[in-house]
Amino acid sequence: MKIVVYDTKQYDKAFFEEENAKYGFDIKYLESKLTPDTARLASGYDAVCAFVNDDIGAATIDALVDAGVRAIAMRCAGYNNVDMKHAFGKIHIVRVPRYSPYAVAEHAMALLMTLNRKTHRAYLRTRDGNFSLNGLLGFDLHGKTAGIIGTGQIGRCFMDICRGFGMRVIAYDPYPMDDGRTEYVDLQTLLSQSDIISLHCPLTPQTHHILDESALSAIKPGAIIINTSRGALIDTAALIEYLKNGRLGGAALDVYEEESDLFFEDCSNQVIQDDQLARLLSFNHVVLTSHQAFFTREALAKIAEVTFANLKAIADHSPLENEICYQCDQKGAQCPKKHGRPCF
Repeated sequence: MKIVVYDTKQYDKAFFEEENAKYGFDIKYLESKLTPDTARLASGYDAVCAFVNDDIGAATIDALVDAGVRAIAMRCAGYNNVDMKHAFGKIHIVRVPRYSPYAVAEHAMALLMTLNRKTHRAYLRTRDGNFSLNGLLGFDLHGKTAGIIGTGQIGRCFMDICRGFGMRVIAYDPYPMDDGRTEYVDLQTLLSQSDIISLHCPLTPQTHHILDESALSAIKPGAIIINTSRGALIDTAALIEYLKNGRLGGAALDVYEEESDLFFEDCSNQVIQDDQLARLLSFNHVVLTSHQAFFTREALAKIAEVTFANLKAIADHSPLENEICYQCDQKGAQCPKKHGRPCF
């Protein structure tokens, strides 16, 4: 099997090469992102491997199909950057539905702890010989209320961490789980009662800007927002206004709405042209990392393991356990995967 891996970083190649020793696939690694223009580079290959910020819209899908590519292997869980409706019936799409929920949940807590206790500012101060505590005041997490939006695997891991700190945990999810200990509330109640709000839901048309101007106006004054899921869950322009007027206690962000041309790249020798991102970076009550919540050895190893298992299933024409498609998301649709068949 011949595979093109797009948007390759050194760490991707290292873990992929180690896993490919078990398979012996013919792999071409490209640093460029997958776009309609770069899709032609996959001509003569069986599959491509893509990531969260690749452009897998209709034009890219058509170019891949014209090049003879029959599958897209997403090395991530999310697929909001894929035109699923256009892909249906043309090209198979597989993903890594889970790798390490602990990695993302632990990073969310690291962001919260950094923002609250201002360790990032303290670190820079002490390196300059400034040992003053002025401006570094935080608060106890114990006894505070954490509101979790989305109670999938990552959300549940973060809930457990919050409980370990002695926090009250409430949650909102359209599809609640019955575990006997999670206190589910409606979204408005969560926003008004939570001292910390953490987003752990996928980006869908229903969750796009789930924290918009209206939602932000309902948030408890002084609350902190954490987002380690997808940038477009938050209306960035509205977030900036609420950070400016002091209504929010801060924001800890690992993702950003318009991150695709910036995150995972070294832009330190450039002037950032994105005014909203530049504004976020100017706030002293915002901590922003570049989509690194997943970035642990365990997670990268699992991503490589599942990605290659998906590719092997494609090569062998075996059932695609991790296939995703437009039809599977339709209410009342009979999912072929339940019968051990591909989605089309």
